Amino acid sequence: MTETLAQLSTVFLYAAMGLYAAAFIAFALDLARRGARATAVEAAVVPSAVARRAEVAAPVGAPARTIIGGAPADTPPPPSSALGRLSSRISTRVEDDVMNGSGGGASLKWAFALTIVGFAFHLVAVVLRGIAAARVPWANMWEFSMTGTLVIIGVFLVANLRWPIKYVGTFVLGLVLVLQGIALLRYYVPVVPLQPALQSYWLVIHIIVAVLGTAFFALGFALSGLQLLQYRRERQVAESRPQQFRFLSTLPSSVALENLAYRINIVGFIAWTFTLIAGAIWAEKAWGRYWGWDTKEVWTFIIWVIYAGYIHARATRGWRGSRSAWLAIIGFAAVLFNFGIVNVFFHGLHAYSGL
Repeated sequence: MTETLAQLSTVFLYAAMGLYAAAFIAFALDLARRGARATAVEAAVVPSAVARRAEVAAPVGAPARTIIGGAPADTPPPPSSALGRLSSRISTRVEDDVMNGSGGGASLKWAFALTIVGFAFHLVAVVLRGIAAARVPWANMWEFSMTGTLVIIGVFLVANLRWPIKYVGTFVLGLVLVLQGIALLRYYVPVVPLQPALQSYWLVIHIIVAVLGTAFFALGFALSGLQLLQYRRERQVAESRPQQFRFLSTLPSSVALENLAYRINIVGFIAWTFTLIAGAIWAEKAWGRYWGWDTKEVWTFIIWVIYAGYIHARATRGWRGSRSAWLAIIGFAAVLFNFGIVNVFFHGLHAYSGL
């Protein structure tokens, strides 16, 4: 019976992965559609905007002049600051037109619906694994991967109730597909009894808070990555240079993305702080000491220091823009290293991967 439930759990997980893959494609199609729509809107907006600028700049009673390339033939180009302001207004117009026109297209609705259905299948898979093991399903790398990716998707869905951030769906679903795909290939283990040190209620408290912190950090990572891309696009617009990713003109500004990533990372940092404290208390109960410089303990603390530095630098040292984004990305890279490298290749008191 136990093995049957474990196998059924895996079947539901495969179904969830298929739905997530379909949702990933739909989210990607939505970004592509946004880019095409932004290009079309900008093509219509730019000539009229430049023509209006030329009309305002012309002296009263001046003779009509030929327009070449969107500007009067005998008029010198406007100064770079004026070009930057004009480009900014055009970019804002493009964002408004795309978002108000067809920003919530069918592909985006299908993507979000598929994500919700996939989450439901994923939840069933985790619950079945827990029933098969007769305990919480996060005692080894396979179970932690299942539960962790489930919570990442859950945080993404819940966050959309507060902020309209469906545009990060491609990045969140892509991350989940990669992480769970690695788990399917490398981490699967049959249901086994808990080791003595894990037979504690702290297994429930410590790990679920760590998973929550990781999920918020993942969402903050996605927003920080978009922030860097958006910041680069805004510089290209201000300098009248070609843009690589047109869909970015339909997303919030780099400042708005940075502020949102900061808020989400703060929530993750609070959860990670409690993870560190709960882990120390559990260590004292299991091994008779709060801290022993075990590899897992050290890396958990390193992650805490990186995010503490990120929050402190942004709040008190004025580290804004790309510097804060890179700090958040480095922090999540440390989280992935802690999960995928330390848990598997470093042996110590926390070697509970089950591999």
